Amino acid sequence: MVTAAHPAIERNPAGRVAARQSMEVVVKLQRMRAGSIPLPAYATSGAAGLDLHANLDSELTLGPMERARITTGIAVEIPAGFEGQVRPRSGRAIAEGFTLINAPGTIDSDYRGEIVVLGINLGNEPVTIRSGDRVAQLVIAPVARAQIIEVEALSASARGPGGLGHTGR
Repeated sequence: MVTAAHPAIERNPAGRVAARQSMEVVVKLQRMRAGSIPLPAYATSGAAGLDLHANLDSELTLGPMERARITTGIAVEIPAGFEGQVRPRSGRAIAEGFTLINAPGTIDSDYRGEIVVLGINLGNEPVTIRSGDRVAQLVIAPVARAQIIEVEALSASARGPGGLGHTGR
């Protein structure tokens, strides 16, 4: 149940909660290095994530199971109440086994450093990353801030403490 107004949620004429089709958020961007690397951009009109490009001094080859920090050459200023989620690109994941170690990575609204993608090659062959390659995507999303209240006991639920694999295959 939604109890508070939220910019991404509205009620339709029947009174049901519905997500808005889109919401524009201004994100300021600073280039951290000179160069002609493309700025983050949406690949299609319906894309949720902005493509992030590698900005490297030289190409980087990751062997199977090898990890690396991949610089993007940009920093962003995300408005309060939002976060940046750095996510893998599905095409590279299936084609090459290249993905992100901590997916999604979180960029807090008060972080002002360079965006660095933490990549890993889960494939069986080496993967080469070149400057300008699309290496991840950045999704800007609203953030709910939790108020933590310590209690003596939690209320009962049908699931209870059942965790990993408790529902079977």
